[in-house]
Amino acid sequence: MKLLRVGTAGAERPALLDADGTLRDLSGVVPDIDGALLADGAALGRVRDAARAGTLPVLDAAGLRIGPPLARIGKIVCIGLNYHDHARETGAEPPAEPVISFKAPDTVVGPNDTVLVPRGSTKTDWEVELAVVIGRTARYLGSHEEALAHVAGYAVAHDVSEREFQIERGGTWDKGKNCETFNPLGPWLVTADEVPDPQRLPLRLWVNGELKQDGSTAGQIFPVAEVVRYVSQFMTLYPGDVINTGTPAGVAMGRPEPKPYLRAGDVVELEVEGLGHQRQELKDA
Repeated sequence: MKLLRVGTAGAERPALLDADGTLRDLSGVVPDIDGALLADGAALGRVRDAARAGTLPVLDAAGLRIGPPLARIGKIVCIGLNYHDHARETGAEPPAEPVISFKAPDTVVGPNDTVLVPRGSTKTDWEVELAVVIGRTARYLGSHEEALAHVAGYAVAHDVSEREFQIERGGTWDKGKNCETFNPLGPWLVTADEVPDPQRLPLRLWVNGELKQDGSTAGQIFPVAEVVRYVSQFMTLYPGDVINTGTPAGVAMGRPEPKPYLRAGDVVELEVEGLGHQRQELKDA
């Protein structure tokens, strides 16, 4: 299923994109799309039954904002340097273990919402990523099979990063990851049954129409199953938590000087095959 939330910011309603590409209202079936829904097999069953029946009300998509596909996110775990080609372009050795940082849930915006360039920023960078959404409480998972069984679905994430804040200002990476609007998510939460192999997903990103990133999750150093298993050794993952699994080569930081960091007026578009497309215009904060 392709689950999404539509409407003005803070007042989104749950919806479903059916097999014919028709947008349908889910608000009569479930109150929202969040961790509580993802952990409730009976409620998900009702959604599937309603989708198959074809009786859900049709929504007019014209002019309707698409919000983040997931409400009340608990935490966002970010995995750094998780593609061989991205590690090479930044001059870093491939990590021996996944590199973990965090984004606050309030960085999440809709897939086509405005992204704000922080005040004082000169190195705002782009990162197309596969986001993993957790569907069952996960702690100390013992195998890759067990890890994938705890995944509810997948989405497109834009892990916007400010490299000076992240790398040059001391401390951890979190200052460069948590600026306002720095995690566009969606358009859809695609349930795991529709993604049989998360290691065969092409990812692409364009800036002002120019292709900058063109990779595949096949290039991940630590595949999705290992990332989920590994993270569960250090923290409990709850339904509705999100893991951004890293970005392939092609970011501004990895390019020759003068590096083409993002500025107000730039337009970024990105996609993960089968999971949808995003488009953001940048403005000054």
